[in-house]
Amino acid sequence: MSKTSPSLADTLLEAHVKHEMSALKGAKLKKFIDNEVDELLDHAGSVTLNRLVSAEQVMGVIQRIVVDMELDAGIPELAAEMATEVMNASVQSDTTLGDILSREQASGFIEEALELRHQRERIIAEIMAHPVYQELVSNLVYHGLVNYLYEDNLITRSVPGVGSMMKFGKKMANRAVPGLDETFERRIKAWLADSLPGLISRSEQFLHKALSDDELRDTVMAAWVSLEGRTIAELKEGLGDVELQEFVVMGYEFWLNFRKTGYFEGCARAVVEHLFAKYGDRPVMDLLQDVGVTREVIVTEVESLALPIVEVLAKEGYLEALVRRRLGAFYRSAAAKKLLA
Repeated sequence: MSKTSPSLADTLLEAHVKHEMSALKGAKLKKFIDNEVDELLDHAGSVTLNRLVSAEQVMGVIQRIVVDMELDAGIPELAAEMATEVMNASVQSDTTLGDILSREQASGFIEEALELRHQRERIIAEIMAHPVYQELVSNLVYHGLVNYLYEDNLITRSVPGVGSMMKFGKKMANRAVPGLDETFERRIKAWLADSLPGLISRSEQFLHKALSDDELRDTVMAAWVSLEGRTIAELKEGLGDVELQEFVVMGYEFWLNFRKTGYFEGCARAVVEHLFAKYGDRPVMDLLQDVGVTREVIVTEVESLALPIVEVLAKEGYLEALVRRRLGAFYRSAAAKKLLA
């Protein structure tokens, strides 16, 4: 190779770098992007999703990025700080609940919720069957009955002095027959134990009738009307920064465990497999159009984000260094030396 060959290679490299750099700015870069978007979308109209990627490849990405990736301990701290900043922002005091969710939207959510009658009936039945609720009913009936017998029945309210006489008689009877009070209590509670299933059943029937669609709709909408004019800052009163951060950390810890469950994997697989069953053999453009990704959307976002980033990288010298690394390898290659010999 002659002594002029390296100089020629360097000259060509400089000219090539200059050409590429001029094409990566201003109107030339915008035109390049417009042309490439058109070319890509043209191919998206004929290339199927299955040709580009498989369901298992997508599941692999989910496994590596969503499930297996180790997240730094600073993430929950940062998330908690961000949540605190959001909740303390001035917009919380300037925005009402009605600004976020209109009355029509709230009504729509209620109507959909009212369609879940089976779930509502099941929740009521489970509440009625809960031991805590049964204990509550038993205590209410017991204390109400005892109170009525000694203080609040028709006779004690109508005849002056009868209530005091009954209480006095109760004390005297307990003195004469020790344990009478306990026996009386046991008998009432035994009666309650026998009667409780019937009481619970009637309570459940009452709730089913009382919690009708019209009653629930009116009650929830009345509550909504009382709240829609209040600001978010008013609604969150009592939730301090510390409590909010604790909730964020708890949510983050839940996510770390949840993402590794078989349930999450099953849900993700169901979504991915359905996506490929529906779009796998269809052009990628069908999927893009169905999710609202048009040429205008792509070009707008590229021009809004990519072009400013490229401009900054060019000013920092990174872009030219990248082009030189890319092209320099060719001009130093044996193939280029042979051509320039």
